[in-house]
Amino acid sequence: MSDKIANWTSRDDAMVEDAIRRGANRRELLRMMLMGGVALTAGTGILGRATAALAAEPVRGGHLKAAGWTSSTADTLDPAKGSNSTDYTRCCSLYNRLTYIDGSGRTTMELAESVESGDATVWTVKLRKGVTFHDGRSLTAQDVVFSLKRHLDPAVGSKVNAIAKQIADVKALDETTAEITLTAPNADLPTILALHHFMIVADGTTDFSKGIGTGPFKLREFQPGVRSVVERNENYWKAEGPYLDSFEFFAIADETARRNALLSGDIQLAANLNPRSMRVLENDPAAQLFVTKLGTYTDLNVRLDMAPGDKAGVAEGFKYLINREIIQKSVLRGLAEIANDHPIPPWSPYFNAELKQREYDPDRAKSLFQKAGVLGQPIRVTASEAASASLDYAAVLQQAAGEIGLGLTIDRVPSDGYWSNHWIKDAVHFGNLNARPTPDILFSLLYQSEAAWNETGFKSEAFDRMLLEARGLLDEAKRKEIYGEMQSMIHNEAGTVIPVFQSNVDGASPKLRGLVPNPLGGQMAFGAAEYVWFEA
Repeated sequence: MSDKIANWTSRDDAMVEDAIRRGANRRELLRMMLMGGVALTAGTGILGRATAALAAEPVRGGHLKAAGWTSSTADTLDPAKGSNSTDYTRCCSLYNRLTYIDGSGRTTMELAESVESGDATVWTVKLRKGVTFHDGRSLTAQDVVFSLKRHLDPAVGSKVNAIAKQIADVKALDETTAEITLTAPNADLPTILALHHFMIVADGTTDFSKGIGTGPFKLREFQPGVRSVVERNENYWKAEGPYLDSFEFFAIADETARRNALLSGDIQLAANLNPRSMRVLENDPAAQLFVTKLGTYTDLNVRLDMAPGDKAGVAEGFKYLINREIIQKSVLRGLAEIANDHPIPPWSPYFNAELKQREYDPDRAKSLFQKAGVLGQPIRVTASEAASASLDYAAVLQQAAGEIGLGLTIDRVPSDGYWSNHWIKDAVHFGNLNARPTPDILFSLLYQSEAAWNETGFKSEAFDRMLLEARGLLDEAKRKEIYGEMQSMIHNEAGTVIPVFQSNVDGASPKLRGLVPNPLGGQMAFGAAEYVWFEA
């Protein structure tokens, strides 16, 4: 056996198991392994082992109670409008996407059998056959047309409208074939379609209160800001799963209460635990830790179009005032990677390693605040449990501010309503972004001049032009060069302070099985309910 085959065998059997659980057929699995350099005979053996392991492991049945960290009366079952992890978790239970990003970060197929293009502008989507919605309707290309076009309608209020604007047209060629035409080439389209917002809904849907999708669970109960309960879709199209009979999800905003609910057995999955809880959980047999290294971050946003951020040097001052090392080592107990005030993590192939790392420099921060005329004036910073660890970040920032004579007041607000009432709207506030798989998606969501999630009001015609240019390039070297320059622009010009990239820590019952990391977020990118099971 060659080293490559041996390495595959020891490293990626779990990935094959994950693909089987998601409904990949034998042809797709063998093609995936052949692309990885595995001989057909070896691939057949790997497939046999994975199939046998799956047959021996999963157990059907049981009710999973899981707690996230944020919810509000604005919670929604409309995937286009989802704005936080709670929305994503519900939508992953009820709907599917055309494509899916697996645990290795690769884009694979879900409702689509293939998504292909010869020029990166006109894309042909072939749908799987035999897929039905919860109400018994068959999935057709017209559902794809309707779902994608919704993001272009301003009345819908899609959170990915800025990304979707690159879609010029979507039409059904036949019952199972759709054609997507872009305004300009974009080689990332299959990956973009794997975002949580691009879930496929039934043609003509206007009432989302019933949560009718093609997903692994059917809706039993939904109370915005309170809880949701779903039950297994017995007619689910995938060969494996879901294994749970039902799944209940709600928020416990207080992290200590969420952790204690896990330890007492009231819940079996506690999302997004504070790293400081690790010492308690590591030595308690009632819990197991599940750590996922992500491009997720909590950021301080200084609006450039509001006082005091509209004064030159204020946003830059905050960037030098944040002590990244304390946040990494003390607040997050080492479960983080230092960031440099832009959203591309160091492990991305597009990361700009030549951009000088900004260091903690309170003297420079003081000088910048003095020149801006804000030193000694009161500045309010909005923080909430809704933005992961932001209260701890705020405490670190407030202490540093006190040492240079900057008067920071931390306005601690409830989780309920934070994303609709404070995020993006307050002059200086914290946000929290779940990982995204490509620079184009991050830049389009957060920094394009008209982006719905433009947290600091950053506007640059040059940045917008570069975004379009890089999007259609097939020359990866040139693309990396442009993305590197865009990272520099965000680093220097935007009002975003990104101190670290956080690893996600979920706590789970020792009896809960099937959890594997996913680069899009904790709880298997918020879709754990479809794949986990309880040990018999």
